[in-house]
Amino acid sequence: MSTDRLAGETPPEQEAAPGTADAQTPEEPAAPGADASAPEDSAKPGADATTPEASATPDEDATTADGPVNPHEDATTPDAPAAPHEDATTPENSATPGADATTPDAPAAPHEDATAPENSATPGTDAAVSEPAPEAAGAEAGTPDSGAAQRPSVSASAKATADALAAAVRAVESGERPAASFFNDAPRPAKPAARPPKEARDSGGGTPQGGPTGPAPEVARPRAAGEADGPARPPVADGSAMNPAGAAAPAGPAPAARPAVTTAPGIEGVRQVLAAGGAPETLAEPAAEALGERAAEALSEDPWQLLGVPGVRPEQADGFARALLGPACGPGDERRAQALVGWLLEQAAVAGHSALEAAALRAALAQRSVPDPDEALQTAIADGAVLVFQDAIEEPGRARPAAGDDEEEQPVRILLGLDRFAMAEESVADGLARLLNTFEAAAEQEQDAAAKAEEPGDGPAGAQPAAADGGPSAESAADPASGAETAGALADADDTPHRPVRPSAAAWEAAAAAAPAPSAAELIRAAAHSGLVAHTGAEAARAEPAALIAAARSLGLRAFGATHTENGRRRLAAHLTENAADAAAADSTGLDTAAVTVSGLLSGQQGPGRDADGALALDLLVVLDAPQLDLETAALLVESLTDGTRLVLSGDPGVLWSAGPGRLFADLLAARFCPQVASRTPDFGPIGELVSGIGIGELSQVEAPGKEVVIVPVRDAGEAVHRTVQLVADSVPRALGVPADRTQVITVGHGGAAGTRALNAALKERLNPGPGRFGGFDPGDRVAYAPAPGRTVPGTVTGADAAGLHLDCDGSATVVPREQVGAGAVRHGWALTAHQAAGTRWPAAVVVLPGDAAGGLTRAWVYTAFSRGEQHLSVVQGADQALPRAVAEVPVKERTTRLRTLLQQSVQSAEEPSAAG
Repeated sequence: MSTDRLAGETPPEQEAAPGTADAQTPEEPAAPGADASAPEDSAKPGADATTPEASATPDEDATTADGPVNPHEDATTPDAPAAPHEDATTPENSATPGADATTPDAPAAPHEDATAPENSATPGTDAAVSEPAPEAAGAEAGTPDSGAAQRPSVSASAKATADALAAAVRAVESGERPAASFFNDAPRPAKPAARPPKEARDSGGGTPQGGPTGPAPEVARPRAAGEADGPARPPVADGSAMNPAGAAAPAGPAPAARPAVTTAPGIEGVRQVLAAGGAPETLAEPAAEALGERAAEALSEDPWQLLGVPGVRPEQADGFARALLGPACGPGDERRAQALVGWLLEQAAVAGHSALEAAALRAALAQRSVPDPDEALQTAIADGAVLVFQDAIEEPGRARPAAGDDEEEQPVRILLGLDRFAMAEESVADGLARLLNTFEAAAEQEQDAAAKAEEPGDGPAGAQPAAADGGPSAESAADPASGAETAGALADADDTPHRPVRPSAAAWEAAAAAAPAPSAAELIRAAAHSGLVAHTGAEAARAEPAALIAAARSLGLRAFGATHTENGRRRLAAHLTENAADAAAADSTGLDTAAVTVSGLLSGQQGPGRDADGALALDLLVVLDAPQLDLETAALLVESLTDGTRLVLSGDPGVLWSAGPGRLFADLLAARFCPQVASRTPDFGPIGELVSGIGIGELSQVEAPGKEVVIVPVRDAGEAVHRTVQLVADSVPRALGVPADRTQVITVGHGGAAGTRALNAALKERLNPGPGRFGGFDPGDRVAYAPAPGRTVPGTVTGADAAGLHLDCDGSATVVPREQVGAGAVRHGWALTAHQAAGTRWPAAVVVLPGDAAGGLTRAWVYTAFSRGEQHLSVVQGADQALPRAVAEVPVKERTTRLRTLLQQSVQSAEEPSAAG
């Protein structure tokens, strides 16, 4: 590596002062309905960024104090949260180095926002909110109330059941009891919706003090009681409501509730309720979309339903509820506790977790001033809003118990999760197992075909030999030319039902022998004999899946390769073209259309489309950039594959995981669920050598005679911005011939003095100055468009009109509606986060590491950022020793997931019948 400046680089005329906390902390949106008395039920300042409730977009936390008002972007306006379209999340970086990402009560992160008054109050500072409410007339003595609405009384047996279940969770976690005892305990009575106090009911008052009287949006869809393969949960029986254990409330009249808000129908009613609670009207449409047609009524009855709107934080919902409910609002309100449970699990998903340990969720609720977290969790479990799982704990050096071995029970942990993520994980595990179990190897097909050929009589078409159902015989399949003719025939027969093509083992072996590299041959052989294969390798190894696709198409199979980005699709298409002998061969086998994106494949805009049953019409699918697959996308993809389809998941295990929850590729590799092929093809050149060393935890100097790698030391964030602009606009174009629009800046987060906002502002001023008359954008601006969470599409602004902002995205014209532009779906794109850049490469990359970015650095982040440049990499280094420390000591930010356990259980279930036999 070279620390020399590039040609023409000059020091800044005036060095900027180091970024201060004020300079790095844009003003956070004011809480709706906030007043001088901050809500006592908000978290204390300094809550760890690793806690679910504070798990802001990890690409941002290291450099900004912006509150995580959005799963993928923080607020862009002072009075409204941003829309959930930005895919800037990097869950691996959501915590300080070495911190447990699932520990809600860890120490404060250096840049946690402590400026908002809602976060600074400790429980009990506001007597109007936290003072225990007097007992309502006619209510039973001893009913606890922490400022919330009066709850119905509860029997001693019901209370004992709740206490027993809460104790059971703690006993399992401590190892005092086996996990099965928790799931076999006596049923806990279900808790009905909370009701208003007796005075309010007798007087006909309409102000809700309990849960909604009508159907309100659920935190997660409960699974049907009889649904198969569902996660274990305590059985639920009808019964009376249950109160948390606590001291009896003093006798006296309950606080008067404010009159109910009379709402108009539709969106206008939502605006009225929001206005009554002091919330901005800009939340009306997101609230209606999140809460449904009865959004106004739901918010009136349960103000904490506002937490279901993307971008709203608990302190904002508390202010909204206090404005609507008045003195009856308090931290112990059951509606608040239930809304917080769902919100915390949603925030954990933003940080990449598909579930959380029960202890972590209890601690997070306690930080939010919920008086009885155990009771809140038991209520959420009984109501079906949260599911309970047991997950085996892997102990180093401990052998996995054999099938049927019950001598020693393996320790487990209790996990809690939302239904949709649980369903996605189970769907992925079941789908992958189905592909393995329904696959027929080539050798077996040959034997079956030979046996059936000797049987007299006519059978169904599917029972005929391979040559009789339209597929090539063993002899013809072994001939690549014959396979090409078959592929061409299939392409011309779109109107006829597809008949499966079954190449013989000899045909597969011939294709492997003709592979361009040994690792490609190994991958082809693995795909020939398994319905699911995992392939690992860096950038140069992408040629191996391309060789597999070309070989499969030469054998007559409908083979396609799917990538995470359009840039990746073009790189795959280039590899496919290289594997074709000539243009005619590429055209005859359809290689020019075999490269697609995952989103294009699922939407039907690219690829083969779907058959009559709704499955993707293909025989082999290779998914490159597999680490970028989140759980829900993976579930949709696997469910779209018919039985017997070959699936190859290929990717670089060193890059950042998906923007959404889960770590599918890492869990698949760790479970050893299917054959794995590790590429032996290295990345060459100084950049490849540098990145390869980072992958094994070593940050070494490399020889770069052509200035392929340049280190630019800086002292503070201001100098980092200056140097970055100088590199992009002047030094790199002049010294290396790479234009500014082909150079990508990558930094740790969006906020801070050297985050994407500051860098994009400086780069726009230098490269494309303008007034920003189209929603802050001008023609020629480089932008990053997020059509969906987890996806970033680079583009350039070409204009705007009444329809929206016009973009040129990799040669494709795109129009972004005005409301999406205003909601933050488009941001300037000269500078991106590493997670936004994953899956895309540029001729040159400039990685900015300011001093305040140290907390967000991991080996995976550095590996991803440094590998984005094809010809040149400049590192603006202000992190000093934090960079080598992160590479050596902080591999990733761990995530809590269940997929590895589900896959291992699937293997054990398959082994048990064999052992019994």
